[in-house]
This record gives sequence, C-alpha cells and structure tokens, in this order.
Amino acid sequence: MAKDAPGISVWWRRASQALFLLLFLGLFRRTEYIGGEVSTAVNVFFRFDPLVAAAASLGARALIAAVWPALIVVGLTLALGRFFCGWVCPLGTLLDASHPVVPPRGSGSKRLRPLKYLLLFFILVSALLGLPLVGYLDPFSLLYRGLALAWDPALYFLATAPLDFAYVHAPAGMSAATEPVNAFLKAHVLAYKQTYYELAVLTGAALVAVFALERIERRFWCKNVCPLGALLALLSRFSLLRWQPGIACRDCRDCRDLCRMGAIGEDGRIAPEACNLCLDCIRGCKRNLIGFRFRRPKPRPAPLGVSRRLVLWSVVGGVALPAVFRSRALSKLPDPWLLRPPGAKPEAEFLSRCVRCGECMKVCPTNGLQPALFEAGAEGVWSPALKPRIGYCTYNCNLCGQVCPTGAIEPLRVEVKQKVAIGHSHFDKNRCLPYAKGIPCLVCEEHCPVPEKAIKLREAKTIGPDGSEISIMRPYLVDERCIGCGICEFKCPLPGEAAVRVTAEGESRNPESAPVPTGAGGEG
Repeated sequence: MAKDAPGISVWWRRASQALFLLLFLGLFRRTEYIGGEVSTAVNVFFRFDPLVAAAASLGARALIAAVWPALIVVGLTLALGRFFCGWVCPLGTLLDASHPVVPPRGSGSKRLRPLKYLLLFFILVSALLGLPLVGYLDPFSLLYRGLALAWDPALYFLATAPLDFAYVHAPAGMSAATEPVNAFLKAHVLAYKQTYYELAVLTGAALVAVFALERIERRFWCKNVCPLGALLALLSRFSLLRWQPGIACRDCRDCRDLCRMGAIGEDGRIAPEACNLCLDCIRGCKRNLIGFRFRRPKPRPAPLGVSRRLVLWSVVGGVALPAVFRSRALSKLPDPWLLRPPGAKPEAEFLSRCVRCGECMKVCPTNGLQPALFEAGAEGVWSPALKPRIGYCTYNCNLCGQVCPTGAIEPLRVEVKQKVAIGHSHFDKNRCLPYAKGIPCLVCEEHCPVPEKAIKLREAKTIGPDGSEISIMRPYLVDERCIGCGICEFKCPLPGEAAVRVTAEGESRNPESAPVPTGAGGEG
C-alpha cells in the first residue's frame, strides 16, 4: 500500500459523507410546496432504510413495494460491512462533524453495546404484533423530524427577524442593503415561509439529546442505541470485506485509540459488526500494516456479547406491550377529534406503516398537518393529524401522499382525493354569529371548496342586537357533501375556538366509499 493511500482513502470517505449529507439536506429543502409539483424522490433516504422497510412491512403484514431499495443496502452490507454508518448516514456525518464542538469526556463503556440489539428485537416483534415504534428511534426519522418540526422553523425566524426589523426600522440605505440578503436566503437557504408546529420543543430536544450523548463517548448513539445500526451490524458479521491482518499489533495501541466506533478490542481483534469503515486505523498505522480485503467470513462469527436472557426479555416485552396497548379504551373508542390526512390507511395499518418522519407535515402547504401527541395513544405520538384551526386541507393538493415513503398515506390522484371525506363539520349554534347574536356572517359558506357547497345558507327570522326582528342568512351543513377539509374552521372569524368544528365522524379512508361532490371549482 502506498504511503499516501491511507490519507486518500479517508478523503474518499469524507467526500462520500459530504455528498450524502448535501443530498439529504437538498431533498429536505425540496420537500415543500412553492407553487409546483414536489418530486417523489424527496423520500429516497427512507426508502433505502432497511429498518424502516422491515418494521413497516412486518406491521402491514405485507411486502411494501415502495421500500424495495432497502434490499440494495442489505446486499452492499453483506459485501462491504457496516459501510452505511460511516459513509452514507447523514446523522452519523453530523455526529462526526460535532466532535470538535462536543468532545467526549471519556472512552465510554462497552456494557451498553447490547442495548441496540435489544431495541432492534423489541421494535421488530412489536411491529409484527401491531405496535409501531420504529419511528421513535430510526435515525432518519429522528433527524428529519427534528429538522422539519423544530430547527428549520427556528432557523427561519432567527435569519429573517433581524432583516425584517432592519427593513421596518433601519434607515433607507441600510434596508436597501439588507433586502438582497433577505431575498437570497429565502430563495436558496431558508424555507418558503415561516411554519409553526406543536411538539416543536420536544422534537428539537430529542434530536439535541442524540448530540449531547457525544459527551459520554464518541458516536454513543451509533454504538449503543441505533436500531438501524444494530440491523446493519448483524448483517456485517457475514460481510466479505475484512480487516487485515485480523488482529492489531500487541505492542501498539494507536489504531485502538483512533477507532471512533470502539471496534478494536483489548485483545487486538476487530469486531466486524462494529466497524463502520471510517479508515482512521489505516491512516494512523505507523507501519502501514492495516488494510481491508475480500475473503470468506467465518462460518461461526464470534458471539455478540448479548445474553440469551436479555434477548428473551426483549422479545417478551415486544409481545406483551402490544397486548397491553390493545386493552385500552382508546382501542374501542377512538378520539373523535383526530383527523388523518386524505388517503390514510385504516388506523391500525396507518400507524404500523407511518415512521413519524414528518415529510407529510413539512410539505403541507397550509401548515395544517401537525404532529399528534396522545390523540392516537402513545404509539401515535408524532404521527400526522390535521389541526384545522392551524391550517386546512387544500382541495387541489395531494402532496402528503406523494412524499409518504411507506404508503401510510396513499398517493391519491387529485380527483380521487377530492372525494375522500376525512371528517365532517358541525356548527356550535351557541357561538356561531348568525345563530347566537344575529350578526350576519357568510365566511364558512364563501370558503367551502366543494363545487356544490357542503355549507349552504337559509333565511331565518331572529331578533337583532337592537331588539327588532330581522331577516338573516344562517349556515347549515349538507352532510353528504362535506369532506372535512377544515377550511370552514380555519376561516371562522371568532377568536379562540371556532363556531364550526370538524370531527372524524363519517371519515371514509377508502376512496370508493367516499361522497362524490359534483361539478368543478372551489378554493384551491
């Protein structure tokens, strides 16, 4: 091996990490509505995720065609080992980049290494029995959700607030200088508009916690917690690419001290399931003795270091917890205020497929899709729910189904989506202005997008504010036409709770059973 080859190899790894991180961030920025179509390629990282593919398919009890690219990663892992964690994973790249800022206090302990395998078994068994947990610990879901729901909106505010202040209060010459900066940021760096999300603090804190763990030891998340890393580690035990000479020099510890994954043991042997091919050991070897070559793996890999008892308890937990969750009253009486996006699968299958990535929430043009808390139980936290007071479901939009990586939300054609009722509106006559106070108001009827209008008006006699009898137009609902889009609730001019509310009553997740509005037109 040439003297400069180790350095060149490391630069190849760094270039790969930078490339995939830029691709991830570029697709992240493309996942928003700016007046045109959104490419379905924005979810490509989730479709290449073997953990997402396995858990979603087990939960759906069917092979999900959209995630077939995960088989490519499986094949490459069997050939190259756990390269994905060191060369591709954007979260791993960001953890490496944070190392100078969040240096570890010590070398950590190997006692927690089995935890990731226990979490993997627990997640897969639970998924098979109907309890979806993969979205809480999958690295792509953690990273994307944290950026989309917390840090990207925060960045928008931090970047634009000083510029907006300068535009309003600074002298004319200064505002003229800041406007090009503002325009450039909004065109190339920032989101299309400011967004607001429930659970933003919790979501952002969950992502920060992953980076805070770096203070314990380098790549703590990857070594001890990441279930995707555990799945790739199991596959890597049978990989063809192997460390050479197979055992470190006994009189030198340089490679052990450099290994960010702790893959080289005290006895000098390397654990293929821990090595992420960072190649730091090659660069740090003073004798140029270390390398990698393809050879047949051992028929019996070394033990993982996970006791059978712990594995058994992990499986038992994966069996028991779904059974306990199924015994809740929520399983029999769902939350009537929980509105799922149009095209969502039946609730149990929807939750099993949904990986809580946040793609649908980020792409929603009205900001109406929000992360649920406990409306669907503990297993439904961070799953998408429409909150009409924040934003409504746009009549001519089907973007959430286009970007969903696992088919939890079906990619319906617009004309089909317009027939799907996600709920129905209800008037509170104690708050509605024409009913409660005799004050004319036509807002909900004017904005109803259904061509033949699900909200209509009828004339009625009432007592006006001055005590005299007046004639007033009052809104009422044509049930079979309402699709529950929520624009009436969103546009209601009353402060606080709207006078018209949307519930999940009458939802039709199967497009064939949906009401069929006729005609064309309406607010888009």
